Amino acid sequence: MNIKQFEYKPLAHYSYAILSNGKMAVIDPERNPEQYYAFAKANNAEIVAVIETHPHADFVSSHLEIQKKTGATIYNSEKLGADYPHQSFDEGDEITLGKITLKAINTPGHSPDSITVVATKDDDTVLFTGDTLFIGDVGRPDLREKAGNIKAKRKELAEMMYETITHKFKNLPDDALVYPAHGAGTLCGKSIGNDSSSTLGNERMGNWAFKEQSKEEFIDTLLDGQPFIPSYFGYNVDVNKTGAADLQPSIENIPFTENTVAEGLIVDTRDEATFKNGHLKGSINIQAVSENAKFETWLGSIIEPREKFTLVIDKVENKDNLSHRVAKIGYEKQLKQVITLSQENLVKTEKLDLSDFKNNPEKYTIVDIRNTSEVEEEKFFDSAISHPLNELRETANDIPTDKPIVVHCAGGYRSAAGSSIIKNKISGTKVYDLSDDIEKFK
Repeated sequence: MNIKQFEYKPLAHYSYAILSNGKMAVIDPERNPEQYYAFAKANNAEIVAVIETHPHADFVSSHLEIQKKTGATIYNSEKLGADYPHQSFDEGDEITLGKITLKAINTPGHSPDSITVVATKDDDTVLFTGDTLFIGDVGRPDLREKAGNIKAKRKELAEMMYETITHKFKNLPDDALVYPAHGAGTLCGKSIGNDSSSTLGNERMGNWAFKEQSKEEFIDTLLDGQPFIPSYFGYNVDVNKTGAADLQPSIENIPFTENTVAEGLIVDTRDEATFKNGHLKGSINIQAVSENAKFETWLGSIIEPREKFTLVIDKVENKDNLSHRVAKIGYEKQLKQVITLSQENLVKTEKLDLSDFKNNPEKYTIVDIRNTSEVEEEKFFDSAISHPLNELRETANDIPTDKPIVVHCAGGYRSAAGSSIIKNKISGTKVYDLSDDIEKFK
């Protein structure tokens, strides 16, 4: 089988193209469809099918845009309740793609409407498992209590996942390839391995979910220690259930101004050193300085769906790239404008006296903005108070202001955002970012 895996690293997302005899299916596509068109053209193939394994929470899919451009049929579980033109694809249903047969298995657990796609040709079997089966883990069951056509409680979904793992893969061969929709770094699972694919036999041996255990033990393990749920997850489920607007028209009319100022909610994407040297008052520093930075995750965790905001970039050449990144999670509709800064009305961030902090930590209020699960695993400062970054805009006013405040995370990326949020919320108290100097205290 001719299969291409596409990776979008900031969201640890995998999507797929599968080809046979000039026909191509796309599985779980990301927001920008151009790479799938290019792959089809390079292989003289026609895109005839787009398959959604479930309505994704962590990114916006381009399934509807691909359908409108190519005429391909969208396939998904009827349980999804999709509002776009589609063909139901549930257990017992088949799609013929050249010499390949695609079958659906209903595999609820991550969501009530999750399916696994089983591709077979001769003696070869490939599983596109979506967010059901990951490498070394399974999908979290706590994302569908407030969003989607079918709302389900986490324990109910955890029970479904137990039944799925226990029964749904039983008759499939050990040498079946496993291609998930996510890898390590996604918030859709908690302990995913670093490999981008596996075999079902390897998962049966090494994945905790396949170990012999009671239903209660399985459920307890699955529910324990799941990471936080970003604000945008439920919003993306609903966008994907409806089908997103076409990407390019959605971003090309976003206003852009060079050398200007702005008011209101401002997200500054520049690197922290540049930000601290001069930024607009009230800005939140969510860095997007590398292709792998978790910009989308933290944008959608700190900024609420439908909150209007201005985006500050470093130079005009990065406008399109960063507009695309905002659109990955469907936030382009709330983006008021993109700007580069003039040198007027900028404020600077004071630098921490690291020696004084190291010798006199009791003189400071130390704020740990890591996730709760990270803090429970290890604390770097006994006196630190926990305020997870995704909650910080709501909790910053609870931080004591009788001492200077030092903000830290695990490596420095998140504390740039956290310290800027606290500085905006608290007046009259100095706020410092420990940044990557946290490494000296581990």
